[in-house]
Amino acid sequence: MKKNLGILGILLFVFIATAMGSDSFFTAYNLFNLVERSSLYGIIGIGVAFVIITGGIDLSIGSFIGLVAVTFPFVVVSHEMSLGVGLLTILALSVIAGITHGLLITKLKLQPFVVTLCGLMIYRGISRWMVADKTMGYADDKFEGLKIMVSSMNKLPGFQNVEWAKHVPVAFLILVALGIVAAIFLNKTIYGRYLLALGRNEQAARFSGINTAAMTVLAYVICSLITGFGGLLFALDNGSIQPDSFGNFYELYAIAAAVLGGCSLRGGEGSVFGVILGATLMRLLMNSISMLGISDQLEQTVIGTVILVGVIVDELVKRYAARRNAIQQAKQANT
Repeated sequence: MKKNLGILGILLFVFIATAMGSDSFFTAYNLFNLVERSSLYGIIGIGVAFVIITGGIDLSIGSFIGLVAVTFPFVVVSHEMSLGVGLLTILALSVIAGITHGLLITKLKLQPFVVTLCGLMIYRGISRWMVADKTMGYADDKFEGLKIMVSSMNKLPGFQNVEWAKHVPVAFLILVALGIVAAIFLNKTIYGRYLLALGRNEQAARFSGINTAAMTVLAYVICSLITGFGGLLFALDNGSIQPDSFGNFYELYAIAAAVLGGCSLRGGEGSVFGVILGATLMRLLMNSISMLGISDQLEQTVIGTVILVGVIVDELVKRYAARRNAIQQAKQANT
């Protein structure tokens, strides 16, 4: 909770500073886009959080988003299949990718960094080869029904005549629903507690009877499923997909959101609400750079600096807390 309050404080500071420095910040168009893009980044941030909580990492997220983005129109438009077949194809790809990552890590004992780094290159190569580097689009009428997921709430049945609904992205509702489900799964179910225990101490978890291999595979499958769904949303929102670049750096943004939100790269801790705050801060920083007239060339520098400072402060706070607890325990032992 203290970690979340710290991120919330930074978020409010950047929000107020940007609002004071730009007259365009509070326009309905800008705020709608800010909430929508924050929601999309929050979705993939929640996905990678499941892996980070177990002590793993997934560097293939951006390339897998690119693969999903080109596969869907490739199946539905180029091969004239139904939307159902396209969605099932994405689902199958997501499950296969997650299981493959998990098995390589648990059965062959490969490092998650190596496995998912190879996935990053493999998925990008498949995307480019599949469509011969052609730009794929979502302008076909078949996609109109799905585009409601990246529109405003007033496109939903029952909200057409509601004034405030046009200012709320459907992606925000999806993020809230996913966040609630993910939080309940992590904190209220036995499998969520298994994932947390696995991240804290894999050997202890194994000795306590937890099937750590199955839990690791589960974490990567959940991550891939959420990434696949998030990739579809990003593609529908963008509309035009370049197979050689779509999704680039998305894995870094998702990981950064999770880490900023309190997920330790050592595993064993994390908060879904914190991940959402971290994703919102990431997107707000991007928006602030544009609103305040800062050169786009410095975007990654600014974001990287903020992440680094946040991680350093978090580490220092943890060390201080551990030192204080050690002193208190020593005092109690002496008394």
